[in-house]
Amino acid sequence: MSEFSDALSEKHIAFITRQPVFFVATAADNARINLSPKGYDAFRVLSPTRAAYLDLGGSGNETHAHLVADGRITIMFCAFENPALILRIYGRGRPVLPQDADWDALAAHFTILPGTRQIFDITVDSVQTSCGWGVPVMEFELERETLKKAHRQSKPDAWLAKTAKRTRSIDGLPTTPTTRFFTDVEG
Repeated sequence: MSEFSDALSEKHIAFITRQPVFFVATAADNARINLSPKGYDAFRVLSPTRAAYLDLGGSGNETHAHLVADGRITIMFCAFENPALILRIYGRGRPVLPQDADWDALAAHFTILPGTRQIFDITVDSVQTSCGWGVPVMEFELERETLKKAHRQSKPDAWLAKTAKRTRSIDGLPTTPTTRFFTDVEG
C-alpha cells in the first residue's frame, strides 16, 4: 500500500543513504519527459524538506532545461535488496552552477567529482513509499569509473568550449552552461 508524507523521515533518509542508484524524472510543456539513472555518492538529504544531487556532464542537460522551464522533479529510489521498497520524492528543483553565488554553500555537502557540472537543489513537496514487490532482487557489484575517468582525461579549455555551445536541450529549451571544469578533485 502506498503512503504519502509531507517530508522525509529518519527512516526515509536511512533508506536513501543505502541506495547505490536513483532515478530522476522531469518534464516541461511541449518537451519529452526525461528520465535518468544516477549513481556515485551524489545524493544528499539536506533537511526533511530539502535534498540535492551532484550532476556530472554526460549525454545532455535536459534536467537543467526542464527545471528552468517548469521546476517539477521526481526522484525515485528502489530497494534492490530485501525488504522491497520504492521511495519517490516529488518536489521543485533548480540548477545551481559553479558560477552561482550559492554554489560554495551547497557544494560543501559533496565530494566534488571529476566532470561536475551543477548541483540540483530540490524542495520536497511530498514523499511516497510503496511496496516495490515488482522490483527484482539484485546485488550491487561496483560503480563504473568510465565517466569520471573520461572527465579526468579531458582538457578543461576544450571541454568548456564544447559545452559552451550547448545552450539548448534536445527540445530547444534554454540551458546555461557551466563556466568551471572540475578534473582531478576526488580524494
